[in-house]
Amino acid sequence: MREVEVMGVRVEMPTNKPIILLRERGGQRYVPIWIGAPEATAIAYAQQGVVPPRPLTHDLIVNLIDGLGHALSSVVITKMEEGVFFADVVIDEDRRIGSRSSDAIAIALRANIPIYVADQVLDEVGVEIADEEEEAEQVEKFREFLDNVSAEDFELGPDSDAPHEPPA
Repeated sequence: MREVEVMGVRVEMPTNKPIILLRERGGQRYVPIWIGAPEATAIAYAQQGVVPPRPLTHDLIVNLIDGLGHALSSVVITKMEEGVFFADVVIDEDRRIGSRSSDAIAIALRANIPIYVADQVLDEVGVEIADEEEEAEQVEKFREFLDNVSAEDFELGPDSDAPHEPPA
């Protein structure tokens, strides 16, 4: 099981379907989960810190669990079957309650608890994307190379198949 962070809610084009994007902490895999519009709104509100004048459903769930003297521990995306993700909301460290992944994520964001994805799910649907910082660093190094290279650096010597050493 690996902890993930919620990168945000995006809209897939051209279908206009919302997707929540989870990123593996300390890794480069992303898990895209297609969700409904109401859940996308609930997740986006939680990420933006929007506090509604009256509790929304996910706020109510968090308040009920707390009010009954229990503690939300974590959320686990447990499996995917036929394109549908399943999750558990973990209460008091050991009680698991089945949930839709989008609802579980909305609850986790409101309760500020960790979200995990089962290794099997990550292996099956995780998409590896290069780290943005690493990619930016590589682009910068390439730009520096281009700034300092000349056409002469690529000329071949008279009896050579390799570029000659540039003059010092």
